Amino acid sequence: MSDETYAYGADGTRLYVRRRPGGEDGAQVILSDGVACEGFVWRYLWDELPSILGPSASPHVAHHHYRGHGRSSAPVDPERLSVVDFARDLDAIRTFLGDPPRTVLVGHSFGVQVSLEAYRLRPEGIAGLILICGAPGKVTQTFKNTTVLADVLPKVIAWAEQHPAIVRALWARTPIDLSMKVAYLLGEVDAKSMRPDDFRPYLEHITHLDPTMFFKILRGAGEHSAEDLLPEIKVPVLVVAAERDTFTPPELAVKMAQAIPQGELLMLEGGTHAAPIEQPERVREAIAAFLRKL
Repeated sequence: MSDETYAYGADGTRLYVRRRPGGEDGAQVILSDGVACEGFVWRYLWDELPSILGPSASPHVAHHHYRGHGRSSAPVDPERLSVVDFARDLDAIRTFLGDPPRTVLVGHSFGVQVSLEAYRLRPEGIAGLILICGAPGKVTQTFKNTTVLADVLPKVIAWAEQHPAIVRALWARTPIDLSMKVAYLLGEVDAKSMRPDDFRPYLEHITHLDPTMFFKILRGAGEHSAEDLLPEIKVPVLVVAAERDTFTPPELAVKMAQAIPQGELLMLEGGTHAAPIEQPERVREAIAAFLRKL
């Protein structure tokens, strides 16, 4: 059974949180999404994590929606869209959950940067980090191994702010089936292992986002870096990378794992940026093994 509730960020933004109880001795695991996501990548782990370590030691699992995403409200302060702002929201959720003494932060994509900054903000009580298909920062400068996204974003944001109605209309009318076919054709997701029903929720959710907000979050992710933090992390860290990830190239994850004193790397052969739902058994096994060590 799971329950749904709301926490509040420092500026009063209402944050959706869902929770599933684990065992009496289980750690608290908090799942943080990629930008524009509302949990599609955790589809299988959400059901399975609370029972992976047996009755008493299985973790308590929580998952939240970012400000302006899913069931969370739009930011009370629309300018608070930096990685640090999202990390402060995550810290508020930790407090809302009772500040468990053993918390494990699990981040996918943008959630990697958010989890790292949350650790920087308040490392006390964090027992470990699991960083999946992400990088410590500057992600728009390495997207598909080019700087094109970083170069074009300022112009896109300026145009979107000048023509908000046109941008929203075009954004909301993007055909989902067409987007799915393009993603499969370009190899952005693994067509052999990614079921359309698993991918569709992401494409549906993104059409409901404020596009200007989305672009600003991307810009913030591209300007942010937690690379300086990596050598200072004092807890075990599992870094999961995917061999065919073009959003955050796997060599960035390799360097990240090497820079963390207690870093451990898992490379998923054939996986893409959506590896947690392409290879859920492999990811679940790795997380279970990591939690057992803790």
